[in-house]
Amino acid sequence: MKHRLMKHLGKLLALAGLIAAVWLFLRDDPAAIWDLLKAAGPGLVLAGLLHVLPMVLNAQAWRVLLPGANKPNLSSMLRAVWIRESVNGLLPVARIGGEIASYRLLRRFGIRRAPAIASLTVDVALSIISQLIFALAGVAFLYAAKAESLAAGIVLGMVLLAATGIGFIAIQHAGPFERVMRVVNRFAAGRFDAAIGHSARIDRAVETLYRRRFSVGACLLWQLAGWIAGAAEIWTALHFLGNPVSPLVALIIESLIQAVSSAAFVVPAALGVQEAAFLAIGAALGLEPTAALALAGARRLRDLIVFLPGLMSWQAAEGQIARYAD
Repeated sequence: MKHRLMKHLGKLLALAGLIAAVWLFLRDDPAAIWDLLKAAGPGLVLAGLLHVLPMVLNAQAWRVLLPGANKPNLSSMLRAVWIRESVNGLLPVARIGGEIASYRLLRRFGIRRAPAIASLTVDVALSIISQLIFALAGVAFLYAAKAESLAAGIVLGMVLLAATGIGFIAIQHAGPFERVMRVVNRFAAGRFDAAIGHSARIDRAVETLYRRRFSVGACLLWQLAGWIAGAAEIWTALHFLGNPVSPLVALIIESLIQAVSSAAFVVPAALGVQEAAFLAIGAALGLEPTAALALAGARRLRDLIVFLPGLMSWQAAEGQIARYAD
């Protein structure tokens, strides 16, 4: 019974989140929200397509972590990031399925197992740190805007985010892959002896990556640039929704929405949580509820415009990987 519940937990959370999101829209003024979205028209498509910019910056951030001169080009890394975000953003995989899909793609690009896994795990850890820095900036601006009560609530989520990032990096320095494989091998009566060596190589690759301080620093800076670039989506969407804001306000909204969505990673696509966050943050910054919910709708439209094709690209990539394996 417990196993069955855990198996379907993602679907249950997605359903609960969807119900919450629909309720938030219905309790306000759905006709007014729809009118805003309809009037914005193609402008929201443009705002959604601007998500390509932060994806390019994140692709470069990941790319600088890969060792050697024969690393994949930027367009290949962009495809890996696109697929990773699409799987994590739309499927009930608790934001780990995208990492597995992008790892398989890296292997298809010719990256060896240890560097591929090492670069991916370090990239994820650094993304938590860079997002924390970005969110801290958003909270600081919220305090400056006299929205202390909302900022205090978000700080709690950021503490969780910080603890996750620090814990993740600490674990990475403790040789986790080899340790886990030794435990598995013990229970499997020695059937995974060869895998222990592979796991040890991954641990060494992670340690080597962290010693490359310039690459780690460059990755963090590229990631920060990616988080900041995401504010262009918010600014453009609100412009076409008839509620223009300053770039600073757009940056505050983006930083806090991203932090809330990451903290709610167990809820597929942060359904319901993201809509509630748009309402709360929008209210603190002077946005009308209809505008805030229309902005939340624009973000969902972005997911469809960018991530649905990403899922199709993932399926095509899996087909290529299967043929390559054959």
